Amino acid sequence: MRRIAATLLGLMLCFAASAEMQPGDTPPDALGSALGGPAVSVSSLHGKVVVISFWATWCGYCMKEMPVLAGLQTLATQRGLPLQVVAIDSKEDHDTFVQSARALRKRLPGLLITWDRTGAIGKPYGTDKSIPVMVMLHRDGTVAHIHVGYGEDMLDSLVGEINDLLVEPQPIPVAGVTGSH
Repeated sequence: MRRIAATLLGLMLCFAASAEMQPGDTPPDALGSALGGPAVSVSSLHGKVVVISFWATWCGYCMKEMPVLAGLQTLATQRGLPLQVVAIDSKEDHDTFVQSARALRKRLPGLLITWDRTGAIGKPYGTDKSIPVMVMLHRDGTVAHIHVGYGEDMLDSLVGEINDLLVEPQPIPVAGVTGSH
């Protein structure tokens, strides 16, 4: 009987895990709303490597990751690289989001900070189970990598993954969108 229960539990976990985003998937478009600004979307960042970090103020690992991400964004901006870091405050109340976004903008001005009030934006990536979660998107907007957790021992591999994404060819423009070259 225990074996059957364990097998069923294992199957349920496999099916639950398969419902989450995987590399190669096209993610949902929404990336939350910026403080006092418009909603941010994956499609609005088409052509850039996008690094999405789901975080909360109570998460110590998340707060350690933020300056690293801001440093990457600052370096990319200085070098004219097509990178955008989006830091999504996950499931915190509005006052906490406003206070933390204001404080972080002063200390880490390169970050694009948005808010996922209900956790709906992060759920496809597994943020209902754990944060921090970092998602890297190819320049065409598809999922390249998903990392759960944070540790300084991960930095070299994360930077390597971002560098690999930055050297990928420019994606084909989205139908109906024109741009100058």
